Parts: sequence; C-alpha cells; structure tokens
Amino acid sequence: MQKMPVLFVGHGSPMNAIEENPFTLAWKAVFARIPKPQAILSVSAHWYVPGTRVSDAAQPKTIYDMYGFPPELYAVSHPAPGVPELALEVGRMLNVPVTVDNTWGLDHGTWSVLHVVDPGAEIPVFQLSVDKNAEPAVHYAIGRQLAVLRERGVLVFGSGNVVHNLRQVDFGMAGGFDWAESFDRAIRQRVLARKDAEVLDFKSLGGLARLAVPAPDHFNPLLYVLGAAEASDKVSVFNQACTMGSLSMTGYLFEAQST
Repeated sequence: MQKMPVLFVGHGSPMNAIEENPFTLAWKAVFARIPKPQAILSVSAHWYVPGTRVSDAAQPKTIYDMYGFPPELYAVSHPAPGVPELALEVGRMLNVPVTVDNTWGLDHGTWSVLHVVDPGAEIPVFQLSVDKNAEPAVHYAIGRQLAVLRERGVLVFGSGNVVHNLRQVDFGMAGGFDWAESFDRAIRQRVLARKDAEVLDFKSLGGLARLAVPAPDHFNPLLYVLGAAEASDKVSVFNQACTMGSLSMTGYLFEAQST
C-alpha cells in the first residue's frame, strides 16, 4: 500500500463548505493528487477540550459548532462512516490517557473541508481531540505516534489556521494585516526548513505570536501534522495567503518521496 501523505488545511470560514473560491479549488487539487485514503483521522481545532479524546462512533454526527451563518450552511451534512475499531486502536497506541467520547462528532473544522473534497462522504472519518491543557511538545509527540497509520492508508489530517484572531477580523479585507502576514511567513519558513522545534516554540516570536495565536486551538493541529511527517517527506505549500486581516489559509502537504 502506498504510504499516505500528511495534511494540514487552513479551513477558515465554514462558508467555504458551500462556496467555490481559490481556497476550495486548491483543496480539491490537493485531494486529486494524493491516493484516496482508506480512512481519515481528523485533528480539528474545534474539538478543543481537556485531555485527549477519540470518537469511535460508527456513524459520526455532523456538528454545527458555529453561529450566525445562512440557513443553507446548516443544511450541509457529511454522513461519512466512522472507523470504530481503528479509533479504539489509536486510543491504545498513544502514550497519553485517551478517553472514548462520542458526545461530539464531525465539527466544521472537519466537514467544511471534507464536504468539498469528498462530497459523497465515502471516506470513513474519525476525530481526535486537541488537548487544551497539553504543551506543544505533547501534541507533536502524539503526531509522531500517529505516523504509523500512514502505512495503512490513513490520512492524518490537521484542520485549523496558523493565524486565527477573530477579534481582529476585517470582513472586507482581502489579505492580511502586516503582523498576520509576518507570522504566517515566519512559520512557513520554519516548516519548509523542517525546523520543527522552532515551530513548537512559536511564542518566541513575541508580539507577532500574541496577535496571531491568542489561543492555540487553531495552531496546535499543525503540530500533530508535523509530528506525523517524516524528515524525508516532500513539503508543498498551498493556499499561501491570509484573508479577512487576521486569518491564515496556508496549508501544508507532506508526501513520501518515491524510491
């Protein structure tokens, strides 16, 4: 079986689920170039809870964890099957305590992207939470442990935003504020240079980090992806842009090199 890549997507507004724009077209292009996953393990910024949790639901429910959007967005459903056995196996393989929790489901960090790239909801999906109490090194270490899934056709999929400051959003702005662009660029340089330790130490960027990452919920999924990536992987950047002033849509694809 071909080794699966690892993927981080800047998901941005949930409206991307029902709009066609350069960001969603890039998502489609990425999924068109990679092997079809046997399953997707999603680490979404929106399941940000104390502790590490996994869902083993046979049919995960679609969660509408957003407010104030048009009715047609709440009509979107992504009825992908779950992967109960694999979810439980993942819970056993991690060296942190893992709780099985099916009170959640597929949140918009997951389905707003997957609805675009897998509209038939054919690919099985399950979610792993982001532990709000864990340090960056813990998220990265969990990613390292998840890397073995790549050999089994599982796509480790992180969904968040490198820059995510909703208090600073300017809905009429096409690009990003200078501080947002600067932070996004600094992280991109570190990712491309495979300086993972410097990405984990993002707070060393001082004021830029405080503005770009006021809370780490949307940044941390990138750390799981970096952990699951191998040093020999080829790194591609897509959607290299900020939007609405204070959101980064930048995404990263890590692919095993052909031998």
